[in-house]
Amino acid sequence: MTDKPLCVPNGFRFGGVIAGIKKSGKPDISLIVGDQPLVAAGVYTTNQIVAAPVVWCRRNTPSQSVRAVIANSGNANACTGEQGDADTAEMCQRVADALGCDASDVLVMSTGVIGNLLPMEKVRSGIDDVLQKLDTGVDAFVSAAQAIMTTDKSRKTCSRQLQIADQTITITAMAKGAGMIAPNMATMLSVVTTDAKLTPEQATRLLKQAADGSYNRVSVDGHASTNDTLLLLASGQVGELLSGKDETTFANCLNELCVEIARELVADGEGATHWMKICVSGAQCDRDAELIARTVGASPLVKTAITGADPNWGRIVSAVGYAGPPIEPTKTCLTLCGVLIYENGRPLPYDAASLSKTMSQSPEVLVELIVGSGSGAGVHWASDLTTTYVTFNSEYTT
Repeated sequence: MTDKPLCVPNGFRFGGVIAGIKKSGKPDISLIVGDQPLVAAGVYTTNQIVAAPVVWCRRNTPSQSVRAVIANSGNANACTGEQGDADTAEMCQRVADALGCDASDVLVMSTGVIGNLLPMEKVRSGIDDVLQKLDTGVDAFVSAAQAIMTTDKSRKTCSRQLQIADQTITITAMAKGAGMIAPNMATMLSVVTTDAKLTPEQATRLLKQAADGSYNRVSVDGHASTNDTLLLLASGQVGELLSGKDETTFANCLNELCVEIARELVADGEGATHWMKICVSGAQCDRDAELIARTVGASPLVKTAITGADPNWGRIVSAVGYAGPPIEPTKTCLTLCGVLIYENGRPLPYDAASLSKTMSQSPEVLVELIVGSGSGAGVHWASDLTTTYVTFNSEYTT
């Protein structure tokens, strides 16, 4: 969780309550409401098996008439058949009835254990409760963010503000996710709210661009979820419709915010003690570089080496070799935490004990790879792999 202060954009109310869906008794119903219809865009899981809320949101975004996002944690409402679809529709209709809008103008997110039907009596009660507790302040925003958490050790929230035409635009994000984190989204729910004025087409393009440079470049365990949802909601309360240089300024700010949230997701990976930032250059194209970086970050042998602060260059270099894209082995180089240990296809002498100490003391382990003389470059963030992760996930439903 970032220590930077949060700023709440104009035109939104937030709330989070305890409905009793989670056995832990922690908050599990979250609601975001727009004072006026919101522009909304979404990016969703690439998994072919998708939860009922994802089906609903895909059908109803992009939009310029969304009024709310209702979310629950503790139950994924995935692989729940027609009843799961009906429960999703009922959640949205209940919020819509309170707000005086169509059910299709309410989006929905769920996260938790797959395969169980939602306890709808608790969900109904929770929705009615949170509708009475909506507020515009930071505390209300934090309550909403906490209510989407599952195995997270901390909430993921951050804000950015930018000046455009002497007006202050705010962008603020909340996210959850600690396991089933893989490239192209993961068990990750995130909502980005802003008071900027955007069209649905703009919002979709800018969100996809931001996701490609952030959420789609992180992994904890390589397991893509059924529920991944990233939403951008724009109230349009500040300024004029963004265009030209102003749109570029906004896009850069949005990208920075999404990178910060994505890094928090990796840092809070289940059982994680370190994470890697893997930078690849010299590939034939950016796509090749990104694939190589992802492959290194997904390797269990690389992950466990990072856990043990073991500068085992052979695991990293061999992962580069089997990633698939063409490389130039005699020009391949590896720098680990600023120490060049492999150059032009050959290992170099280095102080292994000193490098291991540096790795153990650095939450983020920087892995820099040159794989040839091409212009392609890419970056990826990945967590390490610990016995805590194995223990937690082997006992998750039992």
